[in-house]
Amino acid sequence: MAVRAAVLPAIGSPLEIAEIELPEPGPGQVRVRLAAAGVCHSDLSLSNGTMRVPVPAVLGHEGAGTVLAVGEGVAHVAPGDAVVLNWAPSCGSCHACSLGEVWLCANALNGAADVHARTADGTELHPGLNVAAFAEETVVAASCVLPLPDGVPLTDAALLGCAVLTGYGAVHHAAKVRQGETVAVFGVGGVGLATLQAARIAGASRIVAVDVTPQKEELARRAGATDYVLASGNTPREIRALTGGQGVDVSVECVGRAATIRAAWDSTRRGGRTTVVGIGGKDQQVTFNALELFHWGRTLTGCVYGNSDPAGDLPVLAGHVRAGRLDLTALVTERIALDGIPAAFENMLAGKGGRALVVF
Repeated sequence: MAVRAAVLPAIGSPLEIAEIELPEPGPGQVRVRLAAAGVCHSDLSLSNGTMRVPVPAVLGHEGAGTVLAVGEGVAHVAPGDAVVLNWAPSCGSCHACSLGEVWLCANALNGAADVHARTADGTELHPGLNVAAFAEETVVAASCVLPLPDGVPLTDAALLGCAVLTGYGAVHHAAKVRQGETVAVFGVGGVGLATLQAARIAGASRIVAVDVTPQKEELARRAGATDYVLASGNTPREIRALTGGQGVDVSVECVGRAATIRAAWDSTRRGGRTTVVGIGGKDQQVTFNALELFHWGRTLTGCVYGNSDPAGDLPVLAGHVRAGRLDLTALVTERIALDGIPAAFENMLAGKGGRALVVF
């Protein structure tokens, strides 16, 4: 059966909306009808070659939908179930998994090299980051679907698959923000907005949002920011002024640029924690001198997928949604169709908006 999908024909090429042929689910596979898919900056990074995947490919890794069919051996979901796609399933047997660090699983992206579907002329397509969510339907490994807990709207649940797991995990798992601490969040896109909400849930006493556009201030404050700073060469000084001259306890960088990472580091108090969530290119070199590393005593850490265990964190996030502490709708600034994805990429490059959501 043919379905419509957004196909990346080659690195650096524009996406093409095309009909693709999906196979029936084989053993250990699940077919899902997508309700929605978020347009994440990682999809842009895949399309321009910052991150590499086999092409041609169907991109999209943040999605939710309804199970249509399951293959032999699949028991944890059944047709009709609402599910969230998990683009980085852990294998459970590699070194990282044996340490409990499932977000670093060495085999998580093995499925991206598989043949996922074909175009009408028989061209083989790969599933970008395992799940190929930029399509009306997809066929994925059973490990890539997680049952959606009750009480979470199916369309908005797509955001749980990446933006929210990443932002929430950055605060609660990587930076381990404690009640009463001060937090700065650099970059108010979809992940940044989720990070702001997570800092509010953690009980941060002051939450400073930093971005290049004044238009995002209302979004940031609605998500939990107590202060808003327009990014400039003066940003660290402004943040220190807001925190009694000390700097924040925790900075979370959601952009992936050398200058922003450095600003986040310089905005962190002595002995504080700087967590980098943004995915930057290899040309983004950040430099530190040996004396400052000793003197400031700060901790600089990377953060992959929020250092999350999706199977364990999804019920926790659903609980926050049901209790009204986590507002998924507030992360969405635009609801679009498949053919609106290229424009959403352009908005990302221009620093506009929060999360664009493809609604099927």
